[in-house]
Amino acid sequence: MDSSLSILLVFNNTIQPELFRSVHVYCRELLDGDEREEEEVVVEREFVLSESGFYVEMKCTPILTSLKLCVDDVCEGYKNGVWLCVFAFHADHTPQFTHIPSILLFARNSKLKAIPNLLNDLQIIYKLELKAEVKDDLLDSSKEESQGNSDGHQSPQKVLPVFNQDLNCLPLDEDTTELIDKKTNVESLPGFGAKKRRAQSDHIAKIALPDLVKYFDVPIVEASRNLNIGLTVLKRKCREFGIPRWPHRKIKSLDNLIHDLEEEAKHQEPKDKVSAMAMVRRQRMLECEKENMEKKPFMDIQTETKRFRQDVFKRRHRARAVEKQSSAV
Repeated sequence: MDSSLSILLVFNNTIQPELFRSVHVYCRELLDGDEREEEEVVVEREFVLSESGFYVEMKCTPILTSLKLCVDDVCEGYKNGVWLCVFAFHADHTPQFTHIPSILLFARNSKLKAIPNLLNDLQIIYKLELKAEVKDDLLDSSKEESQGNSDGHQSPQKVLPVFNQDLNCLPLDEDTTELIDKKTNVESLPGFGAKKRRAQSDHIAKIALPDLVKYFDVPIVEASRNLNIGLTVLKRKCREFGIPRWPHRKIKSLDNLIHDLEEEAKHQEPKDKVSAMAMVRRQRMLECEKENMEKKPFMDIQTETKRFRQDVFKRRHRARAVEKQSSAV
């Protein structure tokens, strides 16, 4: 079970400036056999950051999250009552954050050591931007190289200059040298033409949003291969169309829920028609949500759908645990 930070919001109290609140959203990955499900865990914390005193984390009663705060839409400058957002990090947004206040920089404020729950997440965020850029470049180059090798080409090699004159023989005259040059096929030299050509700019410019929608149901690496462009180029096109993250996993999750509801409705129809009809209605709602997501890929899965997905996963887990106990007995 893995968890990663997806959102961090830091709020400052406009009446008492030494009071700060932070909202941490962790994305927890749960394994269900071969399938992976995501669950969001929201944690709200409160701190006292005194200029002349100590930094202390206080016992916190959720205020911001209890007001049904939509954390995905919060940005710097957002105000909720007396709380003003001074820092907002979203892993799915581009850019992920814009400005880091000096009070939250460990290099300028060593007092942050006293509140490790906030400091640890801040340090993760500081390193995330640089790591993402380096990873994209390395991944793009490795994919292009592996794709070139899979097409039957050898890796590009440096072509060394070849002398026309054999030092063990007498020099040739100019006419004989020209005749040999005409018969020599330059493309037969090792390494010539082995380097993979980059996608042309006019081809990249012609790629529109409907072209990307066709491949939302496959991973982004496979989509870039089908579109004949590099992985970095495809991510750049996604940012142009306002797509913060390739929606393959979200659409696949909706497809799995739709399939499960369809099978369960068929199973319940002979026994309980009312339950079967309720499942059919839920299935149609998920299909509409999937269509909307394909039209607006920047949309996230609805909160109600996420809760339903978690309920389905928990029921499966309980059923599997009961089955194991009964088999053990």
